[in-house]
Parts: sequence; C-alpha cells; structure tokens
Amino acid sequence: DTECRIIGYTEGNGKYFGQVGAIICQLSSKITFKIGSGLDNFFRKNPPKLGTEITFKYQNMTKYGKPRFPVYLRIREH
Repeated sequence: DTECRIIGYTEGNGKYFGQVGAIICQLSSKITFKIGSGLDNFFRKNPPKLGTEITFKYQNMTKYGKPRFPVYLRIREH
C-alpha cells in the first residue's frame, strides 16, 4: 500500500456515464497514473476534492515507475 494525490478525474462510460470512471493520481515522485478499480458507487457519484490524498494497493511497479494494477482503498486520514 502507498499514498498518492488526486489531480483529476476521467468520465465513466456505460453504466458509469456522468460519473467518475477513473481517478488521475500523482505520486510524490511526480509520476501520474490512473486508478479505476476499487471505486464504489458513492465515490463515483461524490468524488473528493482535487488534492485529496488516498491510499491504494498495487502488485509491483512497471519499468516506467508506475504502479501495476492499482486498486483504490480509502481516503487518507491525517
């Protein structure tokens, strides 16, 4: 598990049209990536503000330094 900051959203398709399809995240190393797994319906309809830190899990890192198969877990509490 590790943390990242939400810097954007993509719109969903199909049953998620008009909702969040994926969150665009940035690691502390400034690498950006998307997380689409682990988002529940409440999150998709009521996404947190940009800049919110979240916790996610992943399998390993790609050769480009991006998390492989990231899954959203929760909003990080300070």
